[in-house]
Amino acid sequence: MTQQPHPDTSNYMVTCAVLTTSDTRTTETDTSGQLIQDLLNAAQHRINYYQVIPDEPTLIQSELSTLGQRDDIEAIILNGGTGIAKRDTTYDVVEKLLTKTLPGFGEIFRYLSYQEIGSRAIASRAVAGVYHNKLIFSLPGSRNAVRLGMEKLILPEIIHLVKQL
Repeated sequence: MTQQPHPDTSNYMVTCAVLTTSDTRTTETDTSGQLIQDLLNAAQHRINYYQVIPDEPTLIQSELSTLGQRDDIEAIILNGGTGIAKRDTTYDVVEKLLTKTLPGFGEIFRYLSYQEIGSRAIASRAVAGVYHNKLIFSLPGSRNAVRLGMEKLILPEIIHLVKQL
């Protein structure tokens, strides 16, 4: 059971953007992006933007720059591109844009992943932080990783973190 030292009693609705970075997925085949949206909706948050884009640094940076300027977005949740393969560039772009990092997000995500998949968890470069006064969470693209990150880390803390900003 997840403990919350400061439970959020309000029913605040966070406005979110969901961005999938993938060279192979489309909006029709993006089961991880759909899972993020389903979990956000179930928690009564709002999705004001959803897109699938290639794992291409200039496209990711441009998309995040645009989302960073929007007043109707409080949190951006990305999935995909966090591994170490040549085409996995999402982490590199996101990490450079963050003005504040939440190191505990990646650390705890890898710890929880280790409990599920063992030593392969070291290959994950999940990261979170702040960009243009918005929360950014970047998760691996697998459905299991998305479910883990959303249920164990993002959903329990998103309202608290948004209120901190």
